[in-house]
Amino acid sequence: MSALVEMRRISKSYRGNAAVKDVDFDLREGEVHALLGENGAGKSTLTKMLAGVVEPSSGEMLISGEPVRFAGPADALRRGIAMVFQETSLVPSMTVAQNLYLGDERFLNRLRGVTIAAQQFLQSLNFTVDPSATVATLGAAKRQMVEIARAVRLKARVIIFDEPTATLTPEEKRHFFALVRRLKTRGVAVVFISHALEEALHLSDRITVMRDGETVMTGPTAGFTRQSIVQAMVGRTLSEKGGAENTGAKRGPDGHVRPPGRKILSVQDVSMGAMVKNTSFSVFEGQVTGIFGLVGSGRTETAKIVAGVLKRDFLRGGEIEFDGRPVRYSTPRPAMRDGIVYVTEDRKLEGFFETMSIAENLYSGLMAAGLKRSTFVSRAEMAALAEDWGKRLAIRSINADARVVELSGGNQQKVVIGKGLVQRPRLVIFDEPTRGVDVAAIAEIHALIEKLADDGLAVVVISSYLPEIMTLSDRILVARQGRVVEEFSPQEASEERIMYASVH
Repeated sequence: MSALVEMRRISKSYRGNAAVKDVDFDLREGEVHALLGENGAGKSTLTKMLAGVVEPSSGEMLISGEPVRFAGPADALRRGIAMVFQETSLVPSMTVAQNLYLGDERFLNRLRGVTIAAQQFLQSLNFTVDPSATVATLGAAKRQMVEIARAVRLKARVIIFDEPTATLTPEEKRHFFALVRRLKTRGVAVVFISHALEEALHLSDRITVMRDGETVMTGPTAGFTRQSIVQAMVGRTLSEKGGAENTGAKRGPDGHVRPPGRKILSVQDVSMGAMVKNTSFSVFEGQVTGIFGLVGSGRTETAKIVAGVLKRDFLRGGEIEFDGRPVRYSTPRPAMRDGIVYVTEDRKLEGFFETMSIAENLYSGLMAAGLKRSTFVSRAEMAALAEDWGKRLAIRSINADARVVELSGGNQQKVVIGKGLVQRPRLVIFDEPTRGVDVAAIAEIHALIEKLADDGLAVVVISSYLPEIMTLSDRILVARQGRVVEEFSPQEASEERIMYASVH
């Protein structure tokens, strides 16, 4: 089959450092081509060149055999190439419907008509999103659905999905996979970037693996296994990196489950509007408390109330005790001073200052918590902090002064985690800590979470990925419709029991 898109010896360099080096990549009509690799392998840079977001430093690109060079994303879109970004690019102050039709509006528009059309289109995709809702009020999963819907509505010939399922529930993933198959039957070519290797093996027709900005393997999916992909991605087996992946639940009484230490957090009958309803639970030092729940279960909102990001109801809002005393934080700063850190699920919007360097972002964590030794910025202190935490978290960058926006998703996540840990917390809440992170970085982040608990910190992990919850947790809480409804020990837990509790 002839190629719909060809990229020949494509390269991209930043400040003299190559992010993509002489890559050949092609895409055929009606195929799903999975693009896999570690964070920093060059996947997103390659696809951003295809989508007109980034201009290649060298090489050529052809569409249907015709050489092209895009002036920007709008130019690529006119040629039928759309991209769904890992970090959403929606306008927060506009409604879902307005975002869906942004750039494609009629001369005379009625908001009611646009909303009705958007509702019908979203229903056709089995996406349960309110078209009249403002994007700023949506969670990460709902925003991802809007991004996907916008790309599909544009009727592109090529759609690039960068980590489209990272925030979706199992049911939503099934709808998404069915949508991709429908796109295939229409002849649409799909590029699928994912760190969920099982999804790539299940969905794709061909697989390309990248490492260090170069392609190392390309071929039909039938010729790949999970192990061969991992080995190609990292150049060795994962266990050789010192972080063997563990996908089984902890099973006491063999010493794997940590006993609870002192109760450090008590949440009693906390409520916030319709999102959190009389939820109660406790968190103990020296343990990892896992919280699982579907989108809309109130997990993130509850965590943000504890950390002072959101306010609980003033009347009948419940009680929160931290370290044995009642607290009601109206902003995050007093929570940080007390030792509570919340690591956000949306790193781009809430996690870092993208135009600042790694060192500046880490230093801002000290400043936010009021832990600086003086009122002046110390460049020496900032450099020492960056060197120390860069080594601890294995943050990989093009150079020491790289801005965070130039880092891969996994390294951006490490910066967000580091920005919280420099505050010397006593309670760390990780919200989707490995979303959009490769298999090797997942092992590193998991090892860090385990070490924090081993060192006596109280750790909460909120995740939509059941194997992650079962691997890390000493206690498992299940949230549904705004409250914690069930608790499991690792001995009792199974994927079936946890999922049943989350929906019934």
